[in-house]
Amino acid sequence: MKHYLYPDATADSAYLVPYRALYERGYRGIIYDIDNTLVPHGAPADERAIKLFKELKEIGYKMVLLSNNKEPRVKSFNDQVGAEYIFKAGKPGISGYLKAMEMMGTDTSNTFFVGDQLFTDVWGAKRAGIRSYLVKQIDKKEEIQIVLKRRLEWIVLLSYRRYVKRNGHEWPGI
Repeated sequence: MKHYLYPDATADSAYLVPYRALYERGYRGIIYDIDNTLVPHGAPADERAIKLFKELKEIGYKMVLLSNNKEPRVKSFNDQVGAEYIFKAGKPGISGYLKAMEMMGTDTSNTFFVGDQLFTDVWGAKRAGIRSYLVKQIDKKEEIQIVLKRRLEWIVLLSYRRYVKRNGHEWPGI
């Protein structure tokens, strides 16, 4: 059974994903959400984000920021980390994910997504056919509509944890 709301893997932080190991397994492109994935909602890129993107480029990754936010927010973050970006992406629609892969010259077999929300980030990535990493949100302070979605996500995540425990694995198994 395909679980469109289940991430392929989880990490406590976007900064703790095993990027080098994934690169060794053939992954070449990473699509990122920004807010509450890399920095708190609305925050500029910090030293940690800038350092991460520099290291990922040195490894050989290409990256695209995929955000439902408006261009000024996404562009200002991107100017600091030096990736490519898509604003007003319409997640969980798949067109932004497909465009991101086209921009990086990657495909569904060598691209993965890192984000903090099930109903936009993970669901969109799964619908587009790419692997997804769900990371814990950085900041608990969020807009009311996101807070309400988080309550529903909690139910799905409870089911997901049972699924992983029952099946004894979580991608990428590293």
